[in-house]
Amino acid sequence: MPFHVRDPWRKQYFEGVPCPPDVHIPIDDIDCWEWYPDYRYVYDKLHVARSQGVASGLAQDMPQAFPVFAKPRVNLKGMGLGSRIVHDAKAFAEAMAPGMMWMELFTGPHISTDCAVVEGRVTWMRHAEGIPSTGGMFRHWTIHGREDRALSRFLTDWIAREMPHYTGMINIETIGGRIIEAQIRFADQWCDLYGRPWFEAVVALYGEGRWPLAEPEVREGYSVPLFARHGSVPPHPSAAVQEAIRAMPNVSSLQITYHAQTAGADHPMPPGGFRLGIVNGWNLPDLLNARRSLAAAFPGVEMLEL
Repeated sequence: MPFHVRDPWRKQYFEGVPCPPDVHIPIDDIDCWEWYPDYRYVYDKLHVARSQGVASGLAQDMPQAFPVFAKPRVNLKGMGLGSRIVHDAKAFAEAMAPGMMWMELFTGPHISTDCAVVEGRVTWMRHAEGIPSTGGMFRHWTIHGREDRALSRFLTDWIAREMPHYTGMINIETIGGRIIEAQIRFADQWCDLYGRPWFEAVVALYGEGRWPLAEPEVREGYSVPLFARHGSVPPHPSAAVQEAIRAMPNVSSLQITYHAQTAGADHPMPPGGFRLGIVNGWNLPDLLNARRSLAAAFPGVEMLEL
């Protein structure tokens, strides 16, 4: 299974997918950074902002207007670590620690887009829209079956201009149709909803430099997280409980997204809460019901209502 997985809860997606042993497919940004040094600039959020003509800079570059959004210039751990809205010059001075950058504050839909790319040409694309909560958390993600033509065109042009020789997967996050960050991998939270033929196409992309997938129909899906308050790290639910939730109607997968033997502070989590798990599937009410069953498997843990 040459899909290189660091978090064990992702392995369920890739088991049984035929893949030659000499084909290596990165799932984690740390591996992407090491394996693709020529494309590390994609992880430089200051470069990404300036490539779109977006107002941005470092600590010595005072914004001409507030508010702005401050965040790490490079963040391979994800989860919006250290990110915040900055409303004035005093807060700006406090927020801009070494390694931070700022950019114009975007508004509008938050979209995560997976793209398959062959020599800088996008050959497949899928959009997922996050419904935001507070503290960097999301209520859920909708993995759309429809295309956003304007966004697709913008991202296709950006990839062709910025990565003309790249072949592989890329995930790009946008707010209001403008890029906030990119990763040279696919989103690993809901990739099971793309279907088994999609995984086989990814193997062909990395192994042969081609994208063979044809999708006559695309099914809309959902990814629903469960968050608790920061604090203790509870034991995982039993295997029997997890299997019962996976067997519930319209559930595609269940992920328990933390390491039970690792301290809470050592998990990359959004400031608003500690993510216990994710339920993926195809009917939002059914998935919300599955999430309630998952929450019940953590007795004594204070859950967050998103």
